[in-house]
Parts: sequence; C-alpha cells; structure tokens
Amino acid sequence: MIYYKDGAKMMRPVLTREEYLKLRGSRKQQDIVKAVREGDINQKSHLLQMSYSCLPNGDGSLKGANTLSSTIGMDIDHIPTEQMQELRECILGKAGELGLLMLELSARAAGFHVVFRRRQELSQEDNLLWASRLLGVEFDKGAKDITRVFFTTTASPEDLIYLDDAIFEIHKADAADSQPQTSVPLVAERVPVAGTVTCPLNPALRYKGMLYSDIIRKYWELFNDGNEPVEGDRNIKTFELAVNLRNICDFSLDRLLQVIPNYFADSKEGYDERRRTIESALKEPRKGMPYRLKQVLASLNENNGLKACGGTITSPPSMPDRLPPLIRLLTRNVPGLYKPAVANAVFPALAAHLHGVKFRYWDNVDHEATFMSVLIGRQSIGKGSIRKPIEYIMQDILQRDITNRQREAEWKQKNSGAKQNKDPRPSDICIQILIDNLTDAVFNQRIVDAYNNGERYIYTIVDEIDALKKITSKGTVDEVGLLIRKAFDNSMAGQERVGTDSVSGIAPLRWNFNASTTPPNARRFFNRMVNDGTVSRLDIATIMTNDNEFEDDGKAPVLGIYDCAFASELKPYLDRLDAASGLIECTQSRKLALEMRQENHDTAQLYDSLAYKVLSYRANVIAWLKGMVLYVAQGYKWDKSIADFVRWTERYNLWCKMLYFGQQLESELREELEIQRHSGPRNLLELLPDEFTRDQYRQLRAGLNRKGDGEVTLRSWINRHHIYYDDTTGRYCKTTEYKHKYSTRP
Repeated sequence: MIYYKDGAKMMRPVLTREEYLKLRGSRKQQDIVKAVREGDINQKSHLLQMSYSCLPNGDGSLKGANTLSSTIGMDIDHIPTEQMQELRECILGKAGELGLLMLELSARAAGFHVVFRRRQELSQEDNLLWASRLLGVEFDKGAKDITRVFFTTTASPEDLIYLDDAIFEIHKADAADSQPQTSVPLVAERVPVAGTVTCPLNPALRYKGMLYSDIIRKYWELFNDGNEPVEGDRNIKTFELAVNLRNICDFSLDRLLQVIPNYFADSKEGYDERRRTIESALKEPRKGMPYRLKQVLASLNENNGLKACGGTITSPPSMPDRLPPLIRLLTRNVPGLYKPAVANAVFPALAAHLHGVKFRYWDNVDHEATFMSVLIGRQSIGKGSIRKPIEYIMQDILQRDITNRQREAEWKQKNSGAKQNKDPRPSDICIQILIDNLTDAVFNQRIVDAYNNGERYIYTIVDEIDALKKITSKGTVDEVGLLIRKAFDNSMAGQERVGTDSVSGIAPLRWNFNASTTPPNARRFFNRMVNDGTVSRLDIATIMTNDNEFEDDGKAPVLGIYDCAFASELKPYLDRLDAASGLIECTQSRKLALEMRQENHDTAQLYDSLAYKVLSYRANVIAWLKGMVLYVAQGYKWDKSIADFVRWTERYNLWCKMLYFGQQLESELREELEIQRHSGPRNLLELLPDEFTRDQYRQLRAGLNRKGDGEVTLRSWINRHHIYYDDTTGRYCKTTEYKHKYSTRP
C-alpha cells in the first residue's frame, strides 16, 4: 500500500488476488471512477494508485527506489474510441509473447494500463520500447520512470480485463539485497483503528462542487497559517472548524465525521474525543453562516473556474503531446515555456490569409475566422517569442502591402489637395497590415479596401495593448472595446461624409490583432469591459513561470533559428489558406463543438461558476474556429491531433480568462442576480446582505432617501432577534430565525 509519512510516499506489496480485488472493488473506488468518467477529472487524484515497476527502499519509502520489480507497468493513453476494441484484442492475442500479467481500462476509459514480465537484460525504457513495438502502439512517454504510479479503476470485468495470479508471486532478490521482489504496491486510505466507532472519511464529498477536503485545507490556510491542529490546540481548533462547517453539513454529525479529519491520537480514545468535540460544536447556538466560512468559500470560488478548466492557480491545462503538424512547426523553435502562447497567438495571422471564407457552426450560424489575441505576462518574461512565427506567417502579405503602399503614395503625389481634377484612387489597392497610429479616415479606408478586394482581413500587432487606442482618432479604451465587439461579429463599421474629398464608406469589420500586456495593465485596460462581452470575444494566452525557474540551471530559454527552410515548410499551409473560398463545413468539427458545449454546461454546474458558464459560449466558438483553420490548412483533413488541440485551446483560453478576469466577472454576475432578486418592494433589512457593516446600512438608507441615522431601527431589529452584532468582525448578522421566518429570497 502507498501511504504518506512525513511528506514521503511509502509503499508495501499486495500479495493476494483477494486483497487486490477487494481494494479495487470498494464502493468508494467505484463512485470515484464513475465521477471521473462523467467528466469530473479532479476526482482522479482520489483513486487508488498502484505501481508495477519497482520495489520500495529498505525503509518502505518510494522516492529514489532502485530495486526493480519483476514486472513493468505500461500506460497507453489517448486511443481513439474506434480503435479501443482492436487494441484490446491485440494485447490479449499477444499475451503469451508479451508475458501479460494484468490489463485494465484507464480511469478516463481512453486507454489501457498493461503489466507484463520484465526482461531483466533491458532497461526500464527499453522494456517499454520493446512492448511498444510488439503491440504497434506508443506508450505514454511521461510514464517511463521507475517510480511512476498508475490510477487504478474497479474490479469489474469491463475495467479489469485480464489478471494472472503470477503477478502476486514473490521472487528472491540478489544475495546483496535481502528485500523480496514483487509487483503490486498501491495506494490506500488511512484506516481507522480497530474497535473505533466512527463514520469513515470520504474525501469525495462536495459542497456546491467544492471538495470538503479543499474547504478544510483553505480554512487552515486562512486562519491557522496553513497548519493543521496539533497536540495542545487540536481540541479547540477542531471545535472551531466544526462550528464553521456545520452550516454546510446540514448540522449533521454523520456528515461532519465523514469530512473532518482526526487530529487526535490514532486510537479509540482519540477518535472518541474527536466525536465528543464535534458533538459539542453542534450544540452551539445557530447564528447563520459564519463570516469565516464565507471567506473560505469566497476564496475557493475564485479558483473554481480555474479547476473547471483543468488547471490550478499556478498552472494552466497541459498542451497535448501530439500537436497538429502546422502548430508543431510554428512552435518548434521556442522552448516549452513559450509553446502554449505561440500555439494560440499565431491564429490572427493565419486567418488573415483567408478571404471570402465562412464556417458553419453547430447552430447553423455562419462565422468568419476572427481572432483577437492578447498575451498577458509579467515584464521581461519573453512575450516577444510570438513575433518571429508571426513575421514568417505574414511575410507574403507584407510584401503585397509594400507594393500597395508605394502605389498609394504615387497616387497621392499625383493628386495633391490643390489639384482640381483628381484621378480616382485605384480600387485594387488593399493594405492589410496596419500601423498603430491612424486617423479615423485611414482606418475606414483600410476596412473598405479589404472588403472590396475579396473580403480580406486587416491586421495589427502591438507590443503593448494601450497602443490599440491609437488605431483611430478617438484614442480611447472604450473605442477599442467597441471595435473588438464589432470585429468578432463582423458588424458594419466605417463613416459617411458629405465632402467629395472625404473618405466615406461602410463595410463589415474584419480585424484581427495580436497585443501583449502585463497582468495589472490587462485588468486596468479591460476593467469596464469584463461583463459587456468584450473580454469573452478575446483569445487570451499567458506565459507563467516560477521566479527562479531559469536560475535553477543557470540557463535562459533560447529560441531556434527561423530561416528559408522554415519558410518553405510553412508555405504549403499558407497557400491552402489563401486558396480557400466560400462556405466550408466539417462534420467532425461540428460534432466536437456540440460535445464541448454540453461539457461546458455540465462543468459550469459542477463548479457553480457563472463566469465559466458565460465565458464558455464564445470560447467554444473561438476554439472551433481554430480547428476549422487547421482543417483547411491541412488540406481539408481532420484528425485526432486537431480535435485534441481544439479541446485544449478552449480550456486554455478559459483558464487564462478565469485567472485574470474571473473573480471580477463572477462578482458582477452574482451582483446582477441579487439585483434581480431584490426587484420590487422589499423591507430595508431584506435589501441588506446577511452580514453588513454600519456604513453599508447607512449608505443603503441614504440611497433610499431615508432620513436620520437609523440607530433606532438597528436597535429594534436586535430587540426583535432579527439581527445580532458580532464583536469579532464588527458586523451585524441576520439570525437564522429571521431568515427562516421572514426572508423572501429564493
């Protein structure tokens, strides 16, 4: 069994089929596997873990183990559904040649875990390569290390496809090492002491999508410097925790016993003391949801959207191992740190090669390939890494623009403002790449020219997003936001003028851009546009690293060389985009977009995130459009690498939006709901939150034109037991009695 001791991962062998099946077949294990397969991937970490590729050290620890087991565990993942049955039969058909000992379906049912006899003359990786060639399938390159553990599924025949009892045999080690060799160490929960009468801990229990274990961890982080209770304070700390948690545990002793860990002695007396402490907490007077608990839930809600995207507060969702050929080429010359940013930032430039092309979404609405990419990262982190790939993508358009700028300059010189009879401006002039210092007239001219010359895109790239304010004469953030909203929807833009010399014309706005900025500037720039649809129309990427990441090995990231060979490899993809025209549909892409929409709906409900739900609508469209661009660039060929990229890029875009704007959007959306709930006549106390300060109370009175300081009313509410004053927080709190009797909130 794998367990943790002083922060180290420990393990022991499982030696019988009976014990092995019992561990796999527990109700908890079945429930968690079911949750994972229904889309709650965060539950995966609660599964039992088994290692088939090493033995523990002499002291039972796992880290650095160097004595090999007699078996090898091989992870085969990301298998297309239609190939799963064929691969299953292949593995079983070669069981003898392989030395097969165990075959199981993976946690997400997208691959298999294979255990086979180790060939002692081969290294760990060579064993995996040998099996890979035999089966004709790649193994997970991240699972070649000796101490790798696999997430285990259930004991059902569908999950545990093959099991040979030989896997439990113990083999004598070399004389120099008295430690026996076996195959199956695994993870298990901490088991209560024999004779203890208590409800078993259930780490899978949730409150509004949040694990109770995460709620407790955040509670200690906020109110005990991240430390769990220890001898000397464990009684009072457990009591305080229970008083706070009882409000979201239905004031149930059984539920509290299932979610609150035992911080007392690991004995019957310790478990009994824990139970008595929780029972005492339940007897405390009820005064509504505690302020501390509200702070914990608010803090966790900030991270819920990030978890919904498959990332954490510090790390976004991981890129697929296998990228579409075009993305693999464009990210080839940048270190791994920059690959996600480059993989997303290239689409505004790629789509600028399309003209007169529309794509049909699953709802039968036609869209064009509009991408407005914003790269957010701290100063000097390497945001310029996106420049070279974009330069090479835009090189052909740049050369056309140079010629057209020369023609425009010649026309202006021949037709100065003083000339009476002017030649008409050549109608085939089209300049797509814009500088970041334009007048309204020039911007309008470029829009109209692009429309009249094949419905092309204009394109801008700026190092700092503030520079976009100079794209028109107005020079305001609000104008940039308006243009972003119009561009995403290809709405009409331009100007109408009466004068014969004035630029006049209206056309659909087709404008793609790349912009970079820092987190503070991003929040400041889009502060008033988070909840008006502007931010949701953006494709946001980021570059994040630990401050000391580069200093660990003394090396800074180095970019590869961009040259003629790179341009030659890129050219066929750009030629296909240039040649595309008309309405383009793809059945596989349409199906994927519809699946992702439903997944987003379910995820938003699971994590109770309004911000995720709202942002996911257009994020789905943006990701789908990327897939369609890749579909065209690959010669109208769809494959799994595109599908995997589309899934990832949507989660990545959502993760970045939730990281930088999620908290603000969530707050504003919740506030809107509160306003809707409070519409119509309500009493003054009902308009206040469950906990409020004296200043909030007075501000509300002033907003309703109530006279006086309101102290009499406050005292009246206290005397009637509608509210009480909390000395600790300095806030007035509505009583549970009031909320049950008088509150009209749903």
